[in-house]
Amino acid sequence: MKPLSDTYVEETRFGFWFLRSHTWQHHVLRVAINDLHGLFSDHLPCAPVILDAGCGQGKSFQYLHKTFAPQRLIGLDADPLSLEMSRAEAARQGIDIELIGSDCAQLDVPDDSVDILFCHQTFHHLVQQDRALAEFYRVLKPGGYLLFAESTEAYIDTWVIRWLFRHPMHVQKSAAQYLDMIRDQGFEFDAQNVSYPYLWWSRSKDFGLLERFGLRRPKPVGQREETLVNVVARKPLTGTPTC
Repeated sequence: MKPLSDTYVEETRFGFWFLRSHTWQHHVLRVAINDLHGLFSDHLPCAPVILDAGCGQGKSFQYLHKTFAPQRLIGLDADPLSLEMSRAEAARQGIDIELIGSDCAQLDVPDDSVDILFCHQTFHHLVQQDRALAEFYRVLKPGGYLLFAESTEAYIDTWVIRWLFRHPMHVQKSAAQYLDMIRDQGFEFDAQNVSYPYLWWSRSKDFGLLERFGLRRPKPVGQREETLVNVVARKPLTGTPTC
């Protein structure tokens, strides 16, 4: 099926398979959503409208539904096959979902209509990152939240990931560059809204095997090149009701 974006970078067969695996669901998606949930400084929005930007095959829906209890859950992706699989996944989970075929750089979503925008491991696939971030800002309500979870260039630009997956390498960024980009767009966040997970699967060289066998001690934050960054960033508010 033809992608719904001229800049879409098609995933490898392995990558497409991996995105529906137990490892992806349990060790990547679930962990990221739990971590993002813990980065909120304020009460969660009550019965929010959630947009999953780059929903892929819909494996996030069950975790977003359980964690945030949305009144509306919208999945958006530029790959028609992924949207079909998202629809089937939502049906299996018994979750009401609205699906949109769209490029993140041109969201088919009204202004100020979303309480939470979830962007997990999507941004490093996007060629037009500045435009996408501007669109995220546009569709969020004042006081709405961007939940941003990304792998950084230090991880994406390794031989294993280059071999197994496909990404636009010229747009990859460090954790600091992603945070600067989000802040420059106008989002607000503090240090307590940011985390740098150092999970086994994200280790840039050996997937943490040397540390797991006690052959090397893990480096603390500030002494390593971060491979993951999670942030809960807020669009400046005019007040939103909370539970």
